[in-house]
Amino acid sequence: MLRRWEPSLTRGSFRASAENLAHYVALRHLDLRPLQAALAPWGMASLARCESRVMPTLNAITANLAAISGADDVGVNRPSGPAFATGIEAIERNSTTLFGPPPEGRETRILVTLSSWAADDRERVRGLFQAGMDCARINCGRDSQNVWAGMIDNVRVESGERGRPCPVLMDLAGPKIRTRTVVAPKGKNAVKAGDRILLTFEEPGDDKRFKFQASCAMPDVLRQVEVGAKVSIRDGLIAGTVEEILPKGLVMKVTRTPPDGQPLQVKRGINFPGTALQVPPLTDADLRDLDFVAAHADGVSYSFVQRPEDIAWLQRELEQRRPGRPPMPIIAKVETQLAIANLPDMIVQAAGANPFGVMIARGDLAVEIGFERLSEVQEEILWLCEAAHVPVIWATQVLESLIKRGMPSRGEFTDAAMADRAECVMLNKGEYVGEAIAVLDNVIRRMETHQRKRSLQLRPLRAWADVH
Repeated sequence: MLRRWEPSLTRGSFRASAENLAHYVALRHLDLRPLQAALAPWGMASLARCESRVMPTLNAITANLAAISGADDVGVNRPSGPAFATGIEAIERNSTTLFGPPPEGRETRILVTLSSWAADDRERVRGLFQAGMDCARINCGRDSQNVWAGMIDNVRVESGERGRPCPVLMDLAGPKIRTRTVVAPKGKNAVKAGDRILLTFEEPGDDKRFKFQASCAMPDVLRQVEVGAKVSIRDGLIAGTVEEILPKGLVMKVTRTPPDGQPLQVKRGINFPGTALQVPPLTDADLRDLDFVAAHADGVSYSFVQRPEDIAWLQRELEQRRPGRPPMPIIAKVETQLAIANLPDMIVQAAGANPFGVMIARGDLAVEIGFERLSEVQEEILWLCEAAHVPVIWATQVLESLIKRGMPSRGEFTDAAMADRAECVMLNKGEYVGEAIAVLDNVIRRMETHQRKRSLQLRPLRAWADVH
């Protein structure tokens, strides 16, 4: 792996991290459960927390076993304490580069998506800082460059008054595979299980066989899909499979909707879970927006990135727009099965030249891999990124009910508490986002006294203090 990655390792500070990542990927090709069970009675459980320090962990275990068994020379030295800390220190440095310095008493940063009002209401922007915002996010799929410039100016002024940087990350919109024109029966546009939808290559026509029709904003995508492929519309609220391919388009048989059905509407996302789509991750609009991003932002988030070649494309575009300037930080949004499969190579391509982080885009990712697998896969992404000393953003619908309606659900608090294993948590925009920032700040501060990443912090338990 290291020999194959060598051409991409132009940033010297990442070389040790790439080596640790290679060790980790190789180690995790093995079923380590029998070894874990055998080591546990000897008090050696550190194998389960070796992500950031693979070889020091293995050497420490080997040295301990040698001491227990009385072996004279096993060819390894017991690693020093600093050797165990280098990986965590690298993650902390990389997190500061991407998200700014941590606030006092909290390591996990809070990334807040800015609304349009942030361009002209500095007082409300000040409120976001007071609530606990550490870095700001601008979605290039919304608003205009004039609005983005106003947002950035207000963030810069407020962060300057506080004497603490607040990095601005800008999300490129990426390709949007969405419904464009929709045909549905008058008075009944709700689709139900058993219905058929014609996803047309061109605009919908007059075809009595199909009561429901929809064209696609990226029609070339439809021509890459085969019979039997899964289809999801609007984050899985309409789900089905491709039953037939006609000259006019794909026939989707609907297998699941909410009990009362789901309206077929325009500008709703279409996913094809399990189909490796050949879609350029940078659109013409993205390239125009990148001119602004390269000049004004502190980092760029990359949507629908799936291959190392996609990363290399963005790196070339940034170099052309930033001659003589330091490499711009890149955040890869992991949202497809192919991106997961290619993640080690994408990490090396990106972090080998640029400061780099990964966003777990849990909304699209859940649709792509199935909601049942989301928890498992997001754990694997966290492990892999920790092995590469790459910071992670935990994103999508964190405290969403609180942000949108002012009333959180119980499950959202558990999700927010779990998020402290990432280096940064992203909040979407909404009327009550200030309250959500303050709540998230409180939850993370409490959880970090118990756990950092996956290592338990054994502070005294206070829950039963009064009992004794």
